[in-house]
Amino acid sequence: MSRRSASVMITGILALAAVAVAAPARADLKIGVVQYARLMQESPQAKAAQEALRGEFAGKQKELQTQQAALKAKEESLQKDGATMTLDQRTKVEKDLRDGNRELQQKVQEYQDDFNARQNEELSKLQKALVEEVQVYAQGEKFDLVLADGVIFASPTLDITPQVLSALQAHGVRAPATGSSSGAATTPKPATAPKPK
Repeated sequence: MSRRSASVMITGILALAAVAVAAPARADLKIGVVQYARLMQESPQAKAAQEALRGEFAGKQKELQTQQAALKAKEESLQKDGATMTLDQRTKVEKDLRDGNRELQQKVQEYQDDFNARQNEELSKLQKALVEEVQVYAQGEKFDLVLADGVIFASPTLDITPQVLSALQAHGVRAPATGSSSGAATTPKPATAPKPK
């Protein structure tokens, strides 16, 4: 089990325990769970966003493939005819290939940057739409709590934040105990995916 999964599970258990403590007389809690990753993959909105991105970038992708094929053909021609070329001809073709490869690499990087930026925009819109849909459904069906990777919706009657804040204020700020080592674990930074080359 990953650290993130364990953290999510502990958060969910604590939320359920808090609900039980905060509302012991309320036995008719309606709690739901959403497989958020499945919504991200299978919802029509997700599929539409993927298709829109493919359509938006299809022309640029085809252009890059054409440029790559032209460079490959030029390279094969140089290998085949290089021995019969004059030194000036060979030097010019090699320079053209280097310049063409450099230009192609730059265009591919720009394409990837543009695609990633647009994909992130669409992902952000999709996530917002999915969360709103879950909230509307949960309210319409009278759910008290809906869990996914975190809490997506909670009935205001289940919010124990004010009570926890009051308890913390009542205890005041305590100095750390002397002679004991700090057992605080550092939260790992999320891994960033390497940029595609």
